[in-house]
Amino acid sequence: MQIDLFTAAPASAPQWLGQQVALLPGFALDRVELLLPALRQIVLAAPFRNMITPGGRTIAVRVTNCGELGWISDQRGYRYSPVDPLSGQPWPALPPVFSDLAQAAAQAAGFADFIPDACLINSYLPGNRLTLHQDRNERDFSQPIVSVSLGLPATFLLGGHERADRTQKVGLQHGDVLVWGGEDRLRFHGILPLKDGSHPVLGARRINFTLRKAG
Repeated sequence: MQIDLFTAAPASAPQWLGQQVALLPGFALDRVELLLPALRQIVLAAPFRNMITPGGRTIAVRVTNCGELGWISDQRGYRYSPVDPLSGQPWPALPPVFSDLAQAAAQAAGFADFIPDACLINSYLPGNRLTLHQDRNERDFSQPIVSVSLGLPATFLLGGHERADRTQKVGLQHGDVLVWGGEDRLRFHGILPLKDGSHPVLGARRINFTLRKAG
């Protein structure tokens, strides 16, 4: 029964949303039964938490990290750190199934030799959103971003290089992977408020892995 849920639909051909933005529908479906146990081990070592913005606001979406570097936010700013500020210990290692998926997705989108060293993991509940932003805390903007969606569907906002640019709404389903880089690497993006629902595997939440080369 559960295997049917994991493999409900085959991966389809890339859908190009920009010159170097590719939606890979269902690309992660055949790896979900390996991704989820790896995620559980990460969360045991580095639990999900609500971080604070530099302005003192609590971020509604809970996060954790794995890899050599983890993205953090507090009153000192947004940045990457090699240690979990809650434990003072290094972040859990990046599981091979995560890095293998990221490299395969990047290759499918035209980015060869991508080796991620950081994975931000977001846990969205209904009503949670992510406002438009650019990913600018990494050192090398020549490397792509690989984003994996699991659980409840979401609407991704793909903007331009200015915050005021028009946005494109992109539906993301369980198992979809979105890759962007090159000339599109610094496009603004976000997530509309997550709608109510229940996914047969993950329940009333959406899990998103975002893999990057940060260092």
